Amino acid sequence: MTIDPGEVLSPSQLNTLARNLLEDSFPSIWVEGELGNITRPSSGHLYFTLKDARAQIRCAMFKPKSQWLRFVPREGLRVLARGRLTLYEARGDYQLVLEHAEEAGEGALRRAFEELKTKLATEGLFDLSRKQPLPAWPRRLAIITSPTGAAIHDVLSVLSRRFPLLDVEILPTLVQGETAPPQLARLLRYASDSGRYDAVLLTRGGGSLEDLWAFNDERVVRAIAAVSIPVVSAIGHETDFTLADFVADVRAPTPSAAAELLVPDRLDLQRRLRADHARLQERTRHILRQQMQHIDRLALQLRAYHPRTRLTVQRQRQQDLNRRLQAVWRERLHRYWARLQRVEAALHATRPHQRLALAQDRLRMLAPRMRNASGHALQKKQAALQALSRAIEAVSPLATVARGYAILTRDDSGTLVNSVEQAAPGDRLRARVRDGELLLKVDRPSN
Repeated sequence: MTIDPGEVLSPSQLNTLARNLLEDSFPSIWVEGELGNITRPSSGHLYFTLKDARAQIRCAMFKPKSQWLRFVPREGLRVLARGRLTLYEARGDYQLVLEHAEEAGEGALRRAFEELKTKLATEGLFDLSRKQPLPAWPRRLAIITSPTGAAIHDVLSVLSRRFPLLDVEILPTLVQGETAPPQLARLLRYASDSGRYDAVLLTRGGGSLEDLWAFNDERVVRAIAAVSIPVVSAIGHETDFTLADFVADVRAPTPSAAAELLVPDRLDLQRRLRADHARLQERTRHILRQQMQHIDRLALQLRAYHPRTRLTVQRQRQQDLNRRLQAVWRERLHRYWARLQRVEAALHATRPHQRLALAQDRLRMLAPRMRNASGHALQKKQAALQALSRAIEAVSPLATVARGYAILTRDDSGTLVNSVEQAAPGDRLRARVRDGELLLKVDRPSN
């Protein structure tokens, strides 16, 4: 909104302009001061002033935020408030409309809490992959807490009711104050290194953020992260959260709930044992029935393999085999006898001596014919042989030699010489003639 020089504004317009200017120029801010002039009308809104030694500012916290305060507003209490700056146009006063307020000391602690939480989360101390599962049947439990607090009585009551067999050891320590963190860290290291325990319960009752601050100490948080056995944290009430809850393997809302998480219920165990006992009995009866049936079968087998029984069985088998053998021999003898009779009848019908006489007569008749055929075949073979011999002699070089020719070969190599070009003066040749060989020496070749 712009204002022209000389423009006349009404008070409401001026207040609207001022309110817009304040709200646009100032974002949500934190203010720390003492409470004063506190009023809470029936509407549920809360009105007060925040002041220091030199100034004050009006503040308003409307319902329902005014009902969410974790402290009771009282005169002189120092608080840390967050809100936006605006103008109450009806009176022309500027004021803070608050969204959140907390005690000033607790606010510093919460800022430190958030900073340390962010740091440890970045290092991975809160990762789910680091969490260890609780043992199903713990035998010895270490409880790190104040021995005089109400939390230990609640825990012991639940443990004795649910699982009386558990061996519980209380490691006493302070749970608040400056000396509490080193004691807590030392006992956590002891519980981890001793090897005596199956799990650790870190617990205390409720209180303010300052009362629970020992469990936000970095030394305690790192000691919990280094414990080699599961750690259950039960710090304060269900709405209270500490850094020990984030780093522990399991966070319980209350100490009693932690005890219930750590041990099984005795009544459930009794029911399971009764059910397992019934199943075991039924299984045993079933096995006994099976074994008795097996024994009965073995007894039958034993009686079957008794020597007297086996001898009787073998005697019966021998008798059966003898009867079968006799029947087989009788049947075979009958077959052989019938076959012999058939062969005898066939032999008698063929009369071998008569067939032998006929064969001899035929042999005498065929013998001359065989001799004549053999002589004729031999003559034909001889004539063919003579013809082949004449043909061979006609083409044989020896026949040519017999007619006055000679065959020349080299004396050294035996190769045939059929041209004057194959002989040189001085070469020695052999000449084969009809009745032998002549050794020749070449004087000179002549065409």
